[in-house]
Amino acid sequence: MPKTRIKLTAVDIGNLNSLCGEIKEIARASGAVIRGPIPLPTKKLKITTRKSPCGDGKATFDRFEMRIHKRIIDLPRDEKVLRQVMRVFVPKDVNMEIEMID
Repeated sequence: MPKTRIKLTAVDIGNLNSLCGEIKEIARASGAVIRGPIPLPTKKLKITTRKSPCGDGKATFDRFEMRIHKRIIDLPRDEKVLRQVMRVFVPKDVNMEIEMID
């Protein structure tokens, strides 16, 4: 059975979960069987820098971290459902990829 895979990536988990909820509602309203959202491992990007601009003095550090959250949703290849999913408002910080799988 051919299906459609939607990959969602975001820094803000609230926006990501709300978009997943909207896609689930669209699939449930149309009667399509949905698989997901499947959470993938969170990627943590870490940067450690010195607080002191000159390098002298106490060895104090700032630690910054950015987390990238990912989800996968599988839908059947139904044109009506895909049109509705493509019309959903995607927030600025959420990346959405749609691919067809056989």
